[in-house]
Amino acid sequence: MVDFYPPTSPYDTGFLDTGDGNRIYYEQLGSPDGKPALNVHGGPGAGAPRQPTRAWDPERYRVIRFDQRNCGRSTPHASDPAADMRLNTTQHLIDDMERLRAHLGIDKWLLNGASWGATLVLAYAQQHPERVSEVVIPAVTMCRRSEIDWLYRGAGRFYPEAWDRFRDGVPEDERDGDLLAAYSRLMENPDQAIREKAAADWLAWEDAVISNEPNGSPGVYSDREVDAQIAMVRICAHFFSNGAWLAEDQLLRDAHKLAGIPGVLVHGRHDMGCPVQTPWELAKAWPGARLHIIEDSGHGGSDAMSATTRAAIEEFKNR
Repeated sequence: MVDFYPPTSPYDTGFLDTGDGNRIYYEQLGSPDGKPALNVHGGPGAGAPRQPTRAWDPERYRVIRFDQRNCGRSTPHASDPAADMRLNTTQHLIDDMERLRAHLGIDKWLLNGASWGATLVLAYAQQHPERVSEVVIPAVTMCRRSEIDWLYRGAGRFYPEAWDRFRDGVPEDERDGDLLAAYSRLMENPDQAIREKAAADWLAWEDAVISNEPNGSPGVYSDREVDAQIAMVRICAHFFSNGAWLAEDQLLRDAHKLAGIPGVLVHGRHDMGCPVQTPWELAKAWPGARLHIIEDSGHGGSDAMSATTRAAIEEFKNR
């Protein structure tokens, strides 16, 4: 089993000006001369990890982390009602990643991202395959509308009481319609109390979906400061109510564009929010991808899932 490395903190931090009023926070960890690797956070809107990294060999990797638009330390923050969500789409984020790569003088980088981060990694890699050396994805999603509908409606058949509370978080006349669009409208309300309640209701549902996972932790999504809750839910509702601006099956249909890029997919058998069917289909469509299904894990991961992911990172450091 691959052990953790000593904690590694950033040796460089900065902000990338996107030219449209957004400033993207980024940081670099490990060795300036190491193999470039970009860590892409989930959510969307969760923000990059704040703690030191221990999964990457600090002598062999140059790890870049960044906060996607309107979350974490990037500005403007989505907790501010004045932040313009029209400037935050999947294509904006792909362009930000490419802008960051050029800004840092990187030719190719390994991409790593889980959950929403997996979707963004796949979308970037399919647009810029010549800039990607390898891909490591735990907790695979492709944000198909069918996947989004399962997470925010279909999974309710397993947690009907929690789903009823989620549905009842929107106005009564919108409960039989598009719940995600209704939540997105609530998150644009100028009343702070309305935004706070909608964010809490959304995150309570997210917590319920992973509540019975093996090795799960309670309150994973709700356990963050109010501004971070508001930003994450505002961004999530904005993205998911728009199908992440991806055509249905787009990332699966275009998986052939990843041919020649080694990929490791790691997914929990008991992932209730993102069923294992998604990585299974992707692995069959992506020449060169390897899928590891972890029997004791759900979406939140496990020691075995972390070890398998770290083994892939370790494998690629000398490639």
